[in-house]
Amino acid sequence: METTNLATLYDSPLLDWSGIEARLGRGLPQAPHAGGPDRHTCWLATINPDGSPHVTGIGALWTGGTFWFETGRGTRKGRNLARDPRCTLSVATHEFDLTVEGTADLVTDPATVSELAALWAAQGWPALVDDTGLALTAEFSAPSAGPPPWHVYRLTVRAATALATVDPGGATRWRF
Repeated sequence: METTNLATLYDSPLLDWSGIEARLGRGLPQAPHAGGPDRHTCWLATINPDGSPHVTGIGALWTGGTFWFETGRGTRKGRNLARDPRCTLSVATHEFDLTVEGTADLVTDPATVSELAALWAAQGWPALVDDTGLALTAEFSAPSAGPPPWHVYRLTVRAATALATVDPGGATRWRF
């Protein structure tokens, strides 16, 4: 891992990636009515056919050292990822703002889809594996997800940038 201090102008310390991972591991609640500082929206940026960015809110999970998200294959983000899997995901926590860059891969392993459905259900979204075993269904989802089935994507992180929002501050970029 290559680490770069982006805050040398202010003599700020390097941020520790293990601390970032530990905070992500505590979860990013997005439950309705959660509100306030403990409600987190993840934003996914994909690339439109003309090269312009497309940004939309998503429900993402951090588990196994990476982000996972779901969407319908017919949504704009789903179509964009099928054509070009490069993307960026960002989220703000109390401790830091984080952007990760990488590629999103469609998950085709039924056991992994089932595991992630259980994780989403444990967080309050009643996700179930559909009859194919390769996608999710539920009684509701975010309007931007499109209609079911929703397919699971794994974000392979190539780089990340975090900006500390609490003392002692700092801004760090990692390349993996």
